[in-house]
Amino acid sequence: MTPLHLAVALDGAGWHPAAWRATDARPAELFTARYWADLVTEAERGLLDFVTFEDPLGLQTASFHLPDDRTDQVRGALDAVLLAARVAPLTSYIGLVPTTNVTHTEPFHLSTGIAALDHASRGRAGWRPQLSSRAADAALFGRRTTPAVTAEDVLDERLISQRLRPLFDEATEVVEIVRRLWDSREDDAEIRDVATGRSIGDAGVHPIDFEGQHLSVRGPSITPRPPQGQPLVAVLAHARTPYELAARGADVVFITPHSRADTTHRLGEVAEARHAVRRPVDEPLLAFADLLVFLDDEPGRAARRKQHLDELGGALLASDAEIFTGTPGELADLLLDRREAGLDGFRLRPGALPHDLTGITRGLVPELRRRGVFRTSYGARTLRGRLGLPRPAGRYASTS
Repeated sequence: MTPLHLAVALDGAGWHPAAWRATDARPAELFTARYWADLVTEAERGLLDFVTFEDPLGLQTASFHLPDDRTDQVRGALDAVLLAARVAPLTSYIGLVPTTNVTHTEPFHLSTGIAALDHASRGRAGWRPQLSSRAADAALFGRRTTPAVTAEDVLDERLISQRLRPLFDEATEVVEIVRRLWDSREDDAEIRDVATGRSIGDAGVHPIDFEGQHLSVRGPSITPRPPQGQPLVAVLAHARTPYELAARGADVVFITPHSRADTTHRLGEVAEARHAVRRPVDEPLLAFADLLVFLDDEPGRAARRKQHLDELGGALLASDAEIFTGTPGELADLLLDRREAGLDGFRLRPGALPHDLTGITRGLVPELRRRGVFRTSYGARTLRGRLGLPRPAGRYASTS
């Protein structure tokens, strides 16, 4: 049986808003490098494919579209790219995939940041572009406005997609620009020949001359081509418009099904998006399902722990992803059943950290190994290689 791909999404004290109040949480260390280093090295001990880092543009809120003044939940975060770069030299194999905002960040800076991370990690970098639809986030920068989303809009996925379509179109351009900039310096552009005094070959550096509806970027990049050529690009998508964003420019799409039938349905929507944007048939787009998990060896304990956190937070946990409470064996059953629908892997969101991360690495992973569906050692050193994705040739190399 083909080995299962497994990733974890790291976010603060965990994906439950009250996770910072759990008995084994480390709230005093949330903004320290040591805390994040411990989480990522634990994920690597479990031989996971990669970790993702969330990166809210403004302060987190309990609402999708509006800021709040709550003081009983964690607010604030460290920069995801800098965080990934900090833990890169402390790890050797695991992929590092930070989230960055593409609505209020210049694509040139995004390209150099992720390329630098790929160099620092020796080919283990990825990137999750994320747009920002909140008007309050735009006010942090003051250079543009974004359409305000109402409480009624939040209930209508199709309406949100229509209203935010220009932001998705712009995000598509950003991803294309970043990918072109990664290719704008050929693999052998840096000569560094002391004897002849040549540091760089002129023929190996190319302007990208991108002209789009929203952005215009000449290039080239100032950072040498990444070790992977193209670091992994991953997009979280819930509806047709973001599916098309993923189909146009991503290597991995994260989907959020709530059943096996829903998994089949959403994979069908991804396939339709691929067809709509005319993505080449031989160009892989891996599909990972997101799942928010609470894990304990004792039956019923995970559900009780989540209930306790719900009581501390004053509300039942709500999520775009399905919420699982149970034992590692029960989760293994679910993952293997869902994989038969056509998934390539899963991105698990630990409900509370570090408890549910170790539940994954020390409970779920051994269980999957016993079933012969998870690796016993790392193979390829690059993230693309581990996911079975080829290292692409530079698109401008033939023009030199």
